[in-house]
Amino acid sequence: MKLKASIMDEAQLERSMARIAHEIIEKNNGAEGICLLGIKRRGIPLAEMLQADIRKFEGIEVPMGHVDISLYRDDLSELGDMPRTSDCLIPVDLKDYTVVLVDDVLYTGRTCRAAIDAVFQSGRPKAIQFAVLIDRGHRELPIRPDYVGKNIPTSRNEMVSVLVSPIDGRCGAELYEI
Repeated sequence: MKLKASIMDEAQLERSMARIAHEIIEKNNGAEGICLLGIKRRGIPLAEMLQADIRKFEGIEVPMGHVDISLYRDDLSELGDMPRTSDCLIPVDLKDYTVVLVDDVLYTGRTCRAAIDAVFQSGRPKAIQFAVLIDRGHRELPIRPDYVGKNIPTSRNEMVSVLVSPIDGRCGAELYEI
């Protein structure tokens, strides 16, 4: 893979997450009744950023957990015969909450669909919303995010990589040519 461009630096990523937090608060008339669920792997630190921003802006701690979509993927046969055990942390009874799924990159929509399946295995929330840092297009399913940090038109020969400090040691987003 060849680095083609830097899409976001740390400051731009943090501003995008702060804007998404404001949009979540505005759309839901406050943060009461919101539960953030990060989609493993990089969706978790992004959900943590949203949680911190909402705490800063609203003064309340919204529940935050995560979903692991490995058992819900529709391409399991391509991943091997033995799927990994699902590891989901749902911190509240979902029936009283609007769940905001958080992911790093939206591409085909299959990850989001799998995350919705995982959420419904844990309960029936009032609503599900979807926040993504980068929307790169090329949808294969009728999935549309409610909150987007940045739209980046890409070709199928490109890959977007989001970097988060807890995993990568730095924050940002980069575009690679495959």
